[in-house]
Amino acid sequence: MVSQKVKGKPVALDGDRAVAEAIRQMNPDVVAAYPITPQTEIVMRFSEFVANGEVVTEFIPVESEHAAMSACIGASAAGGRAQTATAGAGLAFMWEVLWVASGTRLPIVMHVVNRSLSAPLNIHCDHSDSMGARDAGWIQLYDETVQEAYDNAIQALRIAEHPDIMLPTLHALDGFILGHGVERLELLPDDAVRSFIGIYEPQHPLLDVDHPVTYGPMVLTDYFFEYKRQQAAAMERALEIIPQIGEEYGTFTGRYYGLMEGYRLEDAEFATIALGSTAGTIKTVVDELRDQGVKAGLLKLRCFRPFPATILAEALGDKKAIAVLDRSLSFGAQGGPLFLEVITALFTHGLSPKVLNYAYGLGGRDIVPARIHQVYKDLIEIDREGLTESSIRYLGLRE
Repeated sequence: MVSQKVKGKPVALDGDRAVAEAIRQMNPDVVAAYPITPQTEIVMRFSEFVANGEVVTEFIPVESEHAAMSACIGASAAGGRAQTATAGAGLAFMWEVLWVASGTRLPIVMHVVNRSLSAPLNIHCDHSDSMGARDAGWIQLYDETVQEAYDNAIQALRIAEHPDIMLPTLHALDGFILGHGVERLELLPDDAVRSFIGIYEPQHPLLDVDHPVTYGPMVLTDYFFEYKRQQAAAMERALEIIPQIGEEYGTFTGRYYGLMEGYRLEDAEFATIALGSTAGTIKTVVDELRDQGVKAGLLKLRCFRPFPATILAEALGDKKAIAVLDRSLSFGAQGGPLFLEVITALFTHGLSPKVLNYAYGLGGRDIVPARIHQVYKDLIEIDREGLTESSIRYLGLRE
């Protein structure tokens, strides 16, 4: 493990290429993938590293995303490190085998460049794809910046392989906004990354003929329930381990990661909660409102699965009004996926602040500062007047 701070190299890259560089530095045994916009550049760039001999990875250009995840499952079960990348409909095409990966406790890392799902056809960002997979047993991490995309790509491997977790990890970055947006970031030296991730020693590799095992056997009413309870327990343990790994990462990069990040939140009266790149826009608005005397704050979630209910409730319990921003819809539900998690966390901890839910940014629609200002204006109004209409609103929708 890296024991002292190392100096990164400043570069300008888009998120897809930053993730490709992280994969190159981790040098997995297998990468199996199928191209799909806006993820394609990750595996296209990584295939160049393979062709140039910069990694020893076996790169498998498969016929579909279902095949990509199946190949990763086989490689991981055999004892190798396996990664893939996808987006939108590609993730949906993997649906069946997402459960196979988590149910067999395989530490696969998947980079998802968020994209909306058809129909109508749209290649731009929302969180419909990763939110649709929220109950598949995968850890889920989200990025605000290209730097976070690079950092989370590296930490995702350590998280997945931790012996007390051993669950696949989905690392999500907003399509086009981060995936194709160029930002300044710091790339770590290759040897520092490889020291951080260490050498993977699989506990029960399928190809260990001296200690034969069976993966994915048929289990009916006798022990299936117990298998699932063990998965749930691993998710619960991840709430402690993820910030430990983020703390370790921070000791040598100066960039510390937890389950969430508060921005001017401690004394805030009005707070928003968001995932992904939108947090950057909200921070700008929070600063503007603070200059105007409004006690605004932000809670940015990094980890959606497992959901950090207790620390979220502790962070938000004293707020006058809260807005939860969902970049996806849950049709027929009482709100979006993030909203439902937040209000459940608050309720189960005996808290009842006023909470609004905003659906926004579907199909890549821009979320500009003026829209966020409207959110805080709404929060101030419901604090004064109370909720007079549905708590679910649609931000930036055409009249």
